[in-house]
Amino acid sequence: MRNLDQLDLDILAHLFRDAGMTNKDLAVLVGVAPSTCLERVRKLQQDGVLKGAHCEVDHQALGGHIQAMVSLQLARHSRQIIDAFRDAILALPEVISLFHMGGKDDFLVHLCVADTEHLRNFVFDHFTSREEVVHLETSLVFEHRFSRSLPCFLNI
Repeated sequence: MRNLDQLDLDILAHLFRDAGMTNKDLAVLVGVAPSTCLERVRKLQQDGVLKGAHCEVDHQALGGHIQAMVSLQLARHSRQIIDAFRDAILALPEVISLFHMGGKDDFLVHLCVADTEHLRNFVFDHFTSREEVVHLETSLVFEHRFSRSLPCFLNI
């Protein structure tokens, strides 16, 4: 990773809070010319520091009234099994995010479904029916929020 200067960090902090802002607005916020700002953003993209811009979706407005976290343990841990499981689960539209973890659980899956019947069917159809899954626990999510701050180790 290349060294980031204060301007890079300021740009990242503002884009992390609102990735949809215009380059002109971003340039004003960080105190540089729009051309300089655009050049810096492009460099951050080329260097792989900025990997994309994402929007936050209100899942409830789209009919997703139940969110859950499902922790799973697999029977075997070969790269082929892990990769196939990860890819199959990430392809499901109910899945918001997936974490491959060390420790007691192998995966933690954050998902959003319409109702408890949908959740039950999803767990049966996509988790308990898979022979590599030996244990799972489902927890309901009451609230889900994103941090709008860059990691503390950047010392911003």
